[in-house]
Amino acid sequence: MSSDLGKVAVLLGGCSAEREVSLMSGSAVLEALRRAGVDAHPFDPAERDLFELKREGFDRAFIALHGRGGEDGTLQGVLEWLRIPYTGSGVLASALAMDKWRTKLLWQQLGLPTPGALRLTEEEFAAGSEEAARRVLEALALPVFVKPVHEGSSMGATRVEREEELTSALEAARRFDGEVLVERFVAGREITIGFLGEQTLPAIEIVAPQGRYDYHNKYFSDETRYLCPAPLPEPLASRLAELTMRAARALGCRGWGRIDLLLEDDMPYLLEMNTAPGMTSHSLVPLAARVSGIEFDALCLRILEEARCDGPA
Repeated sequence: MSSDLGKVAVLLGGCSAEREVSLMSGSAVLEALRRAGVDAHPFDPAERDLFELKREGFDRAFIALHGRGGEDGTLQGVLEWLRIPYTGSGVLASALAMDKWRTKLLWQQLGLPTPGALRLTEEEFAAGSEEAARRVLEALALPVFVKPVHEGSSMGATRVEREEELTSALEAARRFDGEVLVERFVAGREITIGFLGEQTLPAIEIVAPQGRYDYHNKYFSDETRYLCPAPLPEPLASRLAELTMRAARALGCRGWGRIDLLLEDDMPYLLEMNTAPGMTSHSLVPLAARVSGIEFDALCLRILEEARCDGPA
């Protein structure tokens, strides 16, 4: 089957704040595909024109880009126009999932559980960060979680427990995005669940140092523990798996992905959907796949085999 996949571009790097992580993910995927006999080549859109994909005869694209410009529907739109099948979700689902605020609104509309939140736009910040902080305190009780609306990998994300920390947290998030999401903090267990097609992978419980699953603890710390399968009663594990697929279908996701949620007294709260999850040595979808009997090379091959375009041929 590997030889039938044609010439494959592994899209990695890019220009987003998550470039470093994407380079790690893409390199791991590239090596795995080559071990599986795929004619795979690295392709960094930060260094090359995407239209070279067509000129150089690439037949498929494995998207290992994270963040804006790779995971937000823009790249997917270009690949649709070029008629090059690609991994993961399509244009609309990718754009929705990258927008944490609109993802939340959609889930709320469908009755799916997600923490209450407030979005701050450039208009709210026009009067200054202190005024924006005052609006947050009027709407939400501390503690809260502050993060950019269109960013991943915990970039610009801060847990705020004291009023004097709020303004600096808002400013940190604004460095990455003009829109900031402030969520009610849920003091629960951190759970993440990946899926391949219509199949969910075993749930993972994340136990980070001091309970802070930030950028360092996510990608570089050896102290963060990942419990897979998560120690959950079977009825609860099944309920979370069903919730994962309902949340993914609501956004129109396909192929593969990973959802993050918090579990407070067995009540789940959906946080966000990742349509191009990490594939590094610390990444979670490969861990869950391995526990379910799918080794990394086979995982990459399976994801690639599902590459497609949405539009007519």
